[in-house]
Amino acid sequence: MSTETTGTYLTLDDGRPAVRFSRTYDHPIDRVWQFVTDTDELAHWFPSHAEIELREGGTIKFSGDPNLEDATGRVLAVDPPRHLSFSWGGDELRFDLEELDEKRTRFTLTNVLEAENTAARNGAGWEVCLSALDAHARGEVFEGPHAGAGAPWQEVYQAYVEAGIPSGAPIPGTD
Repeated sequence: MSTETTGTYLTLDDGRPAVRFSRTYDHPIDRVWQFVTDTDELAHWFPSHAEIELREGGTIKFSGDPNLEDATGRVLAVDPPRHLSFSWGGDELRFDLEELDEKRTRFTLTNVLEAENTAARNGAGWEVCLSALDAHARGEVFEGPHAGAGAPWQEVYQAYVEAGIPSGAPIPGTD
């Protein structure tokens, strides 16, 4: 995995901090939508087991992370196959898909942060998870953990810190 950072730290119009990632996948939009919403597809890259009740106000159950307690989130908005946003803890995750042509889709993940000092930590974590999604989208198997303390995120985290991205939040599983 590269230590190059692909996330962008930003402040949204409403003043909330966020980290944003964008990828282009050589798949139709409906296939990329499955990567974002299907429990079996999420298992290849998402940091927690997630079961989504795919409707506005629906429940999302997060489980299986050895460093975090099981949790429940809410679907904030859904517009298949273009947008999904939901709460996870105090954060909000937004997935936006844009059809570039019949075979290519731009995928954008925006992690709206509850606390600014989580930007470097979350950015590094998403880098690892999205590397797993990139591999899965290419039909490859991502070797090694894609979440948790054993994931290869430390060098990426350091790169975010060195770039001046807000940091200092506790990192689960490293205490």
